[in-house]
Amino acid sequence: MRGLYALTSGLTETRVLASKVRAALAGGASAIQYRNKEASAALRLEQAMALRDISAGVPLIINDDVELAATVAADGVHLGRDDAGVAAARARLGRRALIGVSCYDSLERAQAAVDAGADYIAFGSFYGSRVKPDAVRAPRSLLSEAKRRWRVAVVAIGGITPDNAPPLLAAGADVIAVISALFDADDVEAAARCFSRMFDPAPAR
Repeated sequence: MRGLYALTSGLTETRVLASKVRAALAGGASAIQYRNKEASAALRLEQAMALRDISAGVPLIINDDVELAATVAADGVHLGRDDAGVAAARARLGRRALIGVSCYDSLERAQAAVDAGADYIAFGSFYGSRVKPDAVRAPRSLLSEAKRRWRVAVVAIGGITPDNAPPLLAAGADVIAVISALFDADDVEAAARCFSRMFDPAPAR
């Protein structure tokens, strides 16, 4: 797992959500996470199914909800502090599922996630976030230490923009997870392309 990880915002209109996700994919997003904390169960199912239909070839990860991931045959699930454990998610979704875990600012939580079989570990918030303004802040050194300790993909999240992303990549992030700077952009495809280009190989000299 590497590149731009596009996390959806809490849009209630499925047509608009699908349009923005298509634009993110056109701009090079390498994974999509369906994230809508406020939607009803029926709307979450409708929206997850819509994203499943348009994300062929790119992993679709469901935030928090293992059962929804199973129902729509998503590629995986992202688990937070209060969600199901990695082992339970793996048992429900199968060995090929991508399972990620929020580790906030905790290497201990990351160790437990890796030991349980997580495919990626996510740290943050690295910067101030409109989505989670009270989120714990994580130092960039966590990324370097995580890369030193483990072989799983390391994700950086929280208030990331094209301007502040490079230090996170330099510190070792394999993936940058973005919500606002992507889905609130006037041109979602252009914003996605701006992030995605950061992962292009350096030109040969």
